[in-house]
Amino acid sequence: MERFTKKQKKELRNIGISLVLFVILMIAEHMGLFPDTVGGTVIELLLYLVPYFIVGHDVVRKCLIGIKNRQLFDESFLMTLATIGAFGCREFGEAVAVMLFYQVGEFFQGYAVGKSRGSIADLMSMAPDFANREAEDGSVEVIDPDDIEVGDILVIKPGEKVPTDGIIIEGSGFVNTSALTGESLPRLVSEGEQVISGCINGETLLRIRAEKEFDDCTVSQILELVEEASSRKSVTENFITRFAHYYTPAVVIAAVILAFLPPLISGHFAAEFGKWVLRACTFLVISCPCALVISVPLAFFGGIGAASSKGVLVKGSNYLELLANLDTVVSDKTGTLTEGKFRVAMVEAAEGHDTDEVIRYAAAAEAGSTHPIAAAILEACEKPIAQSKIKDVRNVAGKGITAKAGRDTITVGNRGFFDEEGIDLPEMAAEVSGTNCYVAKNGKYIGTVIVADIPKKGAKEAISEMLKAGVRSVIMLTGDSEKVASAVAAELGITDYHAELLPQDKVSVVENLLDGLRSKAGAGENADKKRGRLAFIGDGINDAPVLSVADVGIAMGSLGSDAAIEAADVVIMDDDIGRIPAVMKIARKTLGISKQNIAFALFVKFACLLLGAIGIANMWVAVFADVGVAVICILNSMRMLKK
Repeated sequence: MERFTKKQKKELRNIGISLVLFVILMIAEHMGLFPDTVGGTVIELLLYLVPYFIVGHDVVRKCLIGIKNRQLFDESFLMTLATIGAFGCREFGEAVAVMLFYQVGEFFQGYAVGKSRGSIADLMSMAPDFANREAEDGSVEVIDPDDIEVGDILVIKPGEKVPTDGIIIEGSGFVNTSALTGESLPRLVSEGEQVISGCINGETLLRIRAEKEFDDCTVSQILELVEEASSRKSVTENFITRFAHYYTPAVVIAAVILAFLPPLISGHFAAEFGKWVLRACTFLVISCPCALVISVPLAFFGGIGAASSKGVLVKGSNYLELLANLDTVVSDKTGTLTEGKFRVAMVEAAEGHDTDEVIRYAAAAEAGSTHPIAAAILEACEKPIAQSKIKDVRNVAGKGITAKAGRDTITVGNRGFFDEEGIDLPEMAAEVSGTNCYVAKNGKYIGTVIVADIPKKGAKEAISEMLKAGVRSVIMLTGDSEKVASAVAAELGITDYHAELLPQDKVSVVENLLDGLRSKAGAGENADKKRGRLAFIGDGINDAPVLSVADVGIAMGSLGSDAAIEAADVVIMDDDIGRIPAVMKIARKTLGISKQNIAFALFVKFACLLLGAIGIANMWVAVFADVGVAVICILNSMRMLKK
């Protein structure tokens, strides 16, 4: 991206020309080249109007449009009124200086906003421009992504963007997901795996079958959410908007009173009027609220951009503000804190047998099953028994399975199934919680395969970081048994959990927690504003109601359901729960910078307003109080752009 846009280059050129002419005229004035006559004054005025209109024509035009539309009280009106007043008091140099430095501040503002949009612009650029659709005869046509239909075969060449979510039917290689997830390392994909829109294909050709139309795919959902995010303002931004709505007309009225009342009271109106008009103009320049109106939203916009660069989409600055005040984090277990896929966690062998034998016989019995537990056992078996040797398979749903492997009879199942089959089991407790698949050969127990949904990598560290970041408690909700929930919670360092819950039970638990936070905040009109906030993290379709109930709903975007992403306020694009502590830090830094800007701008402005009213502060102090404060606040807000 270019350093400056075409518009910014034009603004910079106008500022430069105006500054050169202003300096030349100031030197001429100090050298006494303008005679102190009516003609000399007119010539001086006309010459000063040249740099004034070169740099300030946009401001004057906006002022006139505002007057025409009966929308007077904005910074353009204040600047135009103040500079016209300065010209009327024959302070030509100061009038041009005010407009010149105001435009310098506006330039910095525009540049800062452009920079803050950088991360989000990168996110927006992931939308594909075209798609290659393969016809039945094998020919390939280039089509608009909007024309993609479910079931279309799409050809993704090296370096091209994946136009919609789909399943790879031919090819394998690496895809770059950094625009979506913030993860710099490319991801290896192969036949049968899903790829999501917005990824960039690596060095091999891929053929995919479209699973969604472009309007429903991941990249379209993200772009829609980004466009909507700016409309959701934080409490701080809403305060600034309301403040400016009343503040601006108030200072204009105060300036008019300052211009007319003191000379009327003094009894020397004609002699004193010019002096007080100049003070009123100084008052108007100082009062311009652009430092607040621009820098606070800029900080929040920068915060959203910083979050997006880490693969987290925040749907509005109001949610960023809520993240900064989290008290309680509630999380679903399966797919959020755990992988959501079964894995063999442990294999135990009875005396006289080894673990390889146990897993081989278990895999032999489960070879024809499509159950997730069977898939986990088959995946863990490195040396399976040949399929041709397995026969007489008998599957008892929900209990177990028997099969012949050569001359041996294999039995795999739960304790109840073994009781029915008359096979004795030792009284033992597995060290790892999960589903115990007991294995017997020829009617004798030989071992146990323990299948479990293992915790996600980094989940324990993420929970620890949340607690360090100021979250008071992390609570796990799950529909699993008490035994499984207890073991997972202990492994992750979670002290509070609720097990054996139905989807509607999760909503009830979260509502009760919210009631508890409200009761702690006490009574009164502002109690709800002061209470700590609750976030819920989920990924399944059954989590959508809970995501809506919580103060902040956080969805896992990559594996999460469309319903969960739609209901959530924050979307983690790569399913890494470790992103949450980082976004909490971004949110708190954003809120801190906003409060710094508000406090600094109001202190300087009110101090300078007082000094201007009593005649101590001149136009140059006014320029600092307006432009200087705005630039300082904008630069402070730009700290959010550091990733």
